[in-house]
Amino acid sequence: MAGELISETLDYDGGRGVTVYLPRAPIEAVVFAGDGQETAQWGSLLDTADVPTTMIVGVHGLTDETLRLQEYSPVFDAGRFAAHESFFTGDVPRWVHSQFGIALPAARTAVFGASAGGELALALGLRHPDRFGAILSGSPGAGYQPGDEMPARIPRTYLVAGTQEPFFLENATRWALALSDAGADVVLQERVAQHGPDLWRAELPTMVKWAFG
Repeated sequence: MAGELISETLDYDGGRGVTVYLPRAPIEAVVFAGDGQETAQWGSLLDTADVPTTMIVGVHGLTDETLRLQEYSPVFDAGRFAAHESFFTGDVPRWVHSQFGIALPAARTAVFGASAGGELALALGLRHPDRFGAILSGSPGAGYQPGDEMPARIPRTYLVAGTQEPFFLENATRWALALSDAGADVVLQERVAQHGPDLWRAELPTMVKWAFG
C-alpha cells in the first residue's frame, strides 16, 4: 500500500516547510533530504522497490537560488549555512521523533540531496557521522569540494552523475577519489543521463538499497 505525505511548517527562518513520506509498513530506515518539497514525494518509488521500508524526511529548500546555495554549501555564507545545518540536524530530527516516534541509529539513517542538495548531503554527512551512516549524493555541485584533510570518521557514500552532465560528473569523481583515498566506503555510478530529477528519481531506490539493504 502507498504511504502518505505529511507536511508541517516548523519555526525556522520565518517558517520552513518539512514534508514527510510516511510508509504504511513499520519503518526500517530514514532518509533526510534537501529540497523536500520535491524529494519527499519520491518516497512512493520505494514502496514497490526491493528495499527496506523507508521514511523520507524532506526539508524544503528556498526558491531564491542564491539563498539556497548559501544554506546548502558552507563556502558561500558560513553563518547562514550553520543556522540551516543546526535546523536540519537538530530541530528536524527532534520534530520527527516527537511527531512519529522515529529516532533510528545512524546505521539506519542517511542524508540525500542532488545538485546543490548533493553538496548539502556531503557537507552534513561528513560533519555529522554520528547522525548519518550514509551519504547519498546526486550530481553534486562544485562550490563545496574536498579539503586537504578528511574527517577521521566518514559515512559510507554513494555518488551518481550523468555522462551528459560533465561538470557534475567531474565533481562527483573528485569526491569519489578523495573519499576513497581517505579510506571511505564509496561508490560512484555513471549513468547515461542529463542533469535533472529524472536521473535522481531513477537512482534513489538503488541508493536506498545500497545504504540499508
